[in-house]
Amino acid sequence: MLRALLKSTKYLSLVFVFLFLLPLGVHAAVFWSKGWEKSWRSADWSSSGILSESASTTEPTISVYAARTGRWKGIFAVHSWILVKDRNSQSWDRYEVVGWGTPIRKNAYAPDARWYGNEPMLVGSVTGELAETLIPKVRASVDRYPHGARGDYHIWPGPNSNTFVATVLREVPELGLSLPPTAVGKDYFADGGWFSIGRDGVKFSANGIFGFSLGGTEGFEINILGLVAGFDWQHPALKLPGFGRIGA
Repeated sequence: MLRALLKSTKYLSLVFVFLFLLPLGVHAAVFWSKGWEKSWRSADWSSSGILSESASTTEPTISVYAARTGRWKGIFAVHSWILVKDRNSQSWDRYEVVGWGTPIRKNAYAPDARWYGNEPMLVGSVTGELAETLIPKVRASVDRYPHGARGDYHIWPGPNSNTFVATVLREVPELGLSLPPTAVGKDYFADGGWFSIGRDGVKFSANGIFGFSLGGTEGFEINILGLVAGFDWQHPALKLPGFGRIGA
């Protein structure tokens, strides 16, 4: 029995090395070689311009964006936020959580602003009548987020910026959106629970430190210390720490 246990431990250790440590190490080397801004004061927080063409649209829209976090944290993590545009509006409302002052912020930055100089990427959007129906639900979820007081933010394992966005996405599953595997903190349940079962599949999370997801928009994911590996079968892609999605 002891031999079998040691053999299983060996295999699990190899899986951890090849699925978690090795990809993260490779990505760290690549990210390090490109360099990063040393201070938030010198970083570029201006608009990236990717939403300039949508300024004139009258269609209601809900979008989720993410960008690599600042300095060394960008090796393995992104910062995410939610954008809402009402019908016939010429402007977006941007909702996010930050790690200083009062966590929940509205329109603190341009809708498509760079984060610590890093370009934002679109996670997903919902438009038209469905978006118009869901916008009040999104705003209600933002308003009742339970970690909005000073001192509530914790960079790891959460609640952080990705915990906030993931909470809204779970509370409004009709959006059909999920954060990328590099959104460290997304698996921390804001309500303190350990299980979630719904349209977004089955999730188990021990305070964001260890857990798994099965089904829904995330496919299959394993979370160890906030690092995520897995596979998305709806839009075939491999998920690896540091790199995020590799595929569709």
